[in-house]
Amino acid sequence: MVKTANTTVPRRRRKEARPQELTAAALSLFVEKGFAATRLDEVAARAGVSKGTLYLYFDSKEALFKAVIAEGVVPAIEAGEAMLEQYADDPRALLHEFLYGWWERIGNTELGGIPKLMVSEARNFPDVAAYYHEAVIHRGLKLIRTAVQRGVEMGVFREVNTELIGNVFMAPLLHLAMWRHSFGACCARDLDAGRFLDTWFDLLMHGLGAVRRVDGEKS
Repeated sequence: MVKTANTTVPRRRRKEARPQELTAAALSLFVEKGFAATRLDEVAARAGVSKGTLYLYFDSKEALFKAVIAEGVVPAIEAGEAMLEQYADDPRALLHEFLYGWWERIGNTELGGIPKLMVSEARNFPDVAAYYHEAVIHRGLKLIRTAVQRGVEMGVFREVNTELIGNVFMAPLLHLAMWRHSFGACCARDLDAGRFLDTWFDLLMHGLGAVRRVDGEKS
């Protein structure tokens, strides 16, 4: 209820909401409760609209989740793709920007809860999982492979398995995000993200670094 000087009037529910408000409400609930446990009427209530208004934009929970991914995660992938040109001559800096940029845009936000959701619920929602794999995972791994292959060709990095390097690059980041949205949120001390990322990048650069050999030394 909203009180005025002379009377009390009922608080009115907003009749309309922008799709971005609905996806923001959905993201919060998906991360908080899980995809399967979240109901569309809960999303509408958190956004301050009726369930009917939500259906004007999204015809299913799966469509709503795809919109969350498209609006929140895909722009980070697009930003990474733009970096390929920006750091074309510096593969080390490119990987650095991928690493810390992902944490700033995804891992350190509510969006960082999506990897945990996908790991736990992908099997039960294959259409959503397929979309996430194509729009996010496939493109993200391609970015990392491209950056590392450039470094190999330039002699900055040593020869490595470029087909697997993307998975190896992302695994610690996913661990950090999943920790924050699981143990770190309830019963264990949260990891220091800055120190974690610095440590991982240091290990990565030493592991990828090209081996310089003395003239005449056998390989």
